[in-house]
Amino acid sequence: MQEQDQRFRGEVIGLAVKSAVVAVVALVAGSVVVHSESNWPGWRGPARSGLVDGAPWPESLGKEVLVKRWHVDVAEGYPGPIVFEDRVFTVETSDERAEVVRAFDRESGELIWARSWEGAMKVPFFAARNGSWVRSTPATDGKVLLVGGMREVLVALDLQTGDERWRIDFVEAFDGQLPSFGFASSPLIVGEAAFVQAGGGVVKLKVESGEVVWRRRTGGGGMSGGAFSSPILTEVNGKQQLIVQGREKLMGIDPKTGERLWDQAVKAFRGMNIVTPVPYKNGFFTTTYGGRSRLWTIERRGTAIEVGNPWDNKLQGYMCTPVVVGDHAYFHLRNQRAACVDLATGEIAWVSDERFGKYWSMVAQGDRILALDEQGELILFKANPEKFEMVDRREVSSSETWGHLTVVDGEIYVRELRGLSSWSWKGATELAQGNR
Repeated sequence: MQEQDQRFRGEVIGLAVKSAVVAVVALVAGSVVVHSESNWPGWRGPARSGLVDGAPWPESLGKEVLVKRWHVDVAEGYPGPIVFEDRVFTVETSDERAEVVRAFDRESGELIWARSWEGAMKVPFFAARNGSWVRSTPATDGKVLLVGGMREVLVALDLQTGDERWRIDFVEAFDGQLPSFGFASSPLIVGEAAFVQAGGGVVKLKVESGEVVWRRRTGGGGMSGGAFSSPILTEVNGKQQLIVQGREKLMGIDPKTGERLWDQAVKAFRGMNIVTPVPYKNGFFTTTYGGRSRLWTIERRGTAIEVGNPWDNKLQGYMCTPVVVGDHAYFHLRNQRAACVDLATGEIAWVSDERFGKYWSMVAQGDRILALDEQGELILFKANPEKFEMVDRREVSSSETWGHLTVVDGEIYVRELRGLSSWSWKGATELAQGNR
């Protein structure tokens, strides 16, 4: 690891001039630009739903179909990779002291620029076996890259050059307490605004300047503070709402004013509300470690808003945010099995006989779901409410793979604990290129 860090520091020095040159060339001559719908600008994709459009996926993960394009070594980290135009971005923790952001060429894997700063911290001893590495997946609007560090510091970098534009220390800004598990939530960018669950609550910022527009408290710091899930923006009963899941409550907030519209307690073991709420019709599906799976409905009664709970069942999710296909949610359980739930009724459609790893990240297209197990296995199965139907499976890493899976234009990006791999799904890739 020491030798790797020394090589990395050398790369950073050597890239100081190269980054500026690459930026100028891209502006003057034009780089290899991919259409906007071919981007993966943040956690769980463009709509933060885990659902992707584009060319149909092949029905195989075989070596003749799924081919590794390139691999690069990076230090430890949990953030999923994001893709914008001709670049792929990762975040990592180096030498247990610094947080590092890297931009790679999407086609070749060549390092374009890298930036780092002091920012590491230690998580509690009972969680230390999974490391104290950076967790938050970055987000971009095509101009700025927002990176959430473990110590609740949000840094805005220029997407082309990596130069720092601004930063905000939420603990310092709001005289708060550092959450024991660090900054685990991923920022959301919508237009000119960014929404971040940090500083003991949720904060709206101006992307261009980092100026705070409003802040809504949802909890404190320390052992019970900080959010594990990430904010989403959606429309409920004709009204746009920012939905945030804290350690104890689910809350709807007016994105313009920061006004709390409603809230609902959600039970979980030691506040382990990790799964991000998934929109369904006029409500949200949640599933918790140590709690239950539930559908919450949001209804207007004149000027009042009422939260309903038409059903719940015994299934317990853990860290895997579900994907919704039609009226069914597909997700990974605390007991390491896969499950399907009918969102209209709460009926458990099926639970797989097979146990998998401790964690899945999932992406869906049509009637296919692609899941990345933390053990390095890629699993392709059908979105079939009748039964668990495996299509294919393949080991894509001998290392742990906790970062969220990225699938765009027939390209699959796998964030390993100490690496990043790019794969080409032949068939889907060729069709996507033909549509550019």
